[in-house]
Amino acid sequence: MRGPSGRIARFRRRLHPGRNPLTRLGDRVEATLLLLVFAGALLALPFAAAFGSETYASQTVRAEQERTTRHQTTAVSLAAAPNQTYSTDGAGAPADQTTVQAAWFDARGARHTGDVLADAGSPAGTHVSIWLDQRGELTNEPLSPSTSAADGVFAAILLWVAITGALAGLYGIGRFAVGRLHASAWDRAWAEARHDSRF
Repeated sequence: MRGPSGRIARFRRRLHPGRNPLTRLGDRVEATLLLLVFAGALLALPFAAAFGSETYASQTVRAEQERTTRHQTTAVSLAAAPNQTYSTDGAGAPADQTTVQAAWFDARGARHTGDVLADAGSPAGTHVSIWLDQRGELTNEPLSPSTSAADGVFAAILLWVAITGALAGLYGIGRFAVGRLHASAWDRAWAEARHDSRF
């Protein structure tokens, strides 16, 4: 039998050999391992969901802390931004932005300077929106609720994939071992048959 229905039938026989007298012990071991893989994948779902929920909660707390310790302000570029876009921090700037030297004042009125992102080709004196920490130093924008949710979902999926991947790997090792045992049994049977045929 060919096609999807044939593959499904073969998979069902592998998963449940039944009482077929031709079924070998290794076939039943392989079926048991396959059932353990499916059972483990299902049992991993609630653990992965709990891990994702915990990650989301921790990221939400972090986002709240960042929103209370960071604030947005405006910096003024001290030079014209180059037309060529590049990033000096290795993080990668948007395609239409580049870094430029700029100055800003913190909440205490102290002046700071540093490299900020600005539109490529913008003139000196351009106002650029930046985020500062409590010391008035440049920092990243606080985590958003959508980012926290995405981190939680990604963490759950990653854990589930890791568990199921490990189970699939163990199944592959077990199937390989069973195949080797079957091959050895065939070799022994073939050797005995050849030996008997000489007499």
